[in-house]
Amino acid sequence: MSEKSWIRKRWKLVLNVVTLVALIIVFYLSRHQVGATVKNLGQVHAWALLLLIPVEFLNYHSQARLYQKLFAIVGNKLSYKFLFRASLELNFVNHVFPSGGVTGMSYFTLRLRDGKKISSGKASLMHVLKIGLYFVSYEIALIFGVIALAVMGRVNNLVILVASSITTLLIVGTLIFIYIIGSRERINSFFTSITKILNRIIQIIRPKYPETISIERVRFIFDDVHNNYQEIKKDYSKLKAPFIYAFIANATEIAAVYVVFIAFGHLVNIGAIILAYGIANFAGLISVLPGGVGIYEALMTATLASTGVSAGVSLPAIVMYRILNTLIQIPPGYYLYQKALRSGQNETTN
Repeated sequence: MSEKSWIRKRWKLVLNVVTLVALIIVFYLSRHQVGATVKNLGQVHAWALLLLIPVEFLNYHSQARLYQKLFAIVGNKLSYKFLFRASLELNFVNHVFPSGGVTGMSYFTLRLRDGKKISSGKASLMHVLKIGLYFVSYEIALIFGVIALAVMGRVNNLVILVASSITTLLIVGTLIFIYIIGSRERINSFFTSITKILNRIIQIIRPKYPETISIERVRFIFDDVHNNYQEIKKDYSKLKAPFIYAFIANATEIAAVYVVFIAFGHLVNIGAIILAYGIANFAGLISVLPGGVGIYEALMTATLASTGVSAGVSLPAIVMYRILNTLIQIPPGYYLYQKALRSGQNETTN
């Protein structure tokens, strides 16, 4: 049996093993944070920490509704229950596999293709649009945050530089993406070039396979992306409801961080939390460690320090937020992820 044939027949087993190894790495890297969290439990108000559960539920509710509204625009009516579960699975995959969200998008397209017969191009576009709406809606939160810092006299040159840099990156990135997918020729040229580069890199490891990623398949997928984008382009006002849900999703994530500070008895400036949240999440996209462990906490602490929140106040709260957030989200995400894999396996064998 060839290597390719073996992997094709046992890919779910391979994926389970890789997932288990990734989970072990996550817990190993977080061991010091878990210890610090246990030590700090005696200092917090438990009633405040319980607020994390409804806040996180509202976050996933918003994600599910966001996807539901986006798919409705292109003619697909997907159930809320399915999308809520898929959002939990997606969060688990993104947390465990450090790939800047690429692994998560791949899993999402497979989940929609196998579970709801949604084309890869359409699923990819909806996922990218979700991320884009997250970025744009965060801009509103960031403006509010800078105003809140200014009122308290906490806006310095560093804060202005960071806020303006994030704004510029978001605006430029959004415009470039719209420009690329707005033309069939541009989208094909861009992603064909990316695919060729990836194939050359992969060929270093697999010299017998010059085209591991099919260029024709990529062209087909992104033709589908372009066609679905044209449908949305006819009436941008349809994105109003998805945008509102994206804003709620961002707001609840920021609220979750703030809840932990309240549990420690610290009423810090909400603007500082908003700014630190944005920087840490951007950095997490390029981190090589699962969940951005270490990078996330360090950047949030440093950003909060620049706004006047001492490390002694922020670090224990941030570490506890990260651990509790992981404990709330990872177990159900892992369970649903495994259930989805088993369901797919049953469909294959029947």
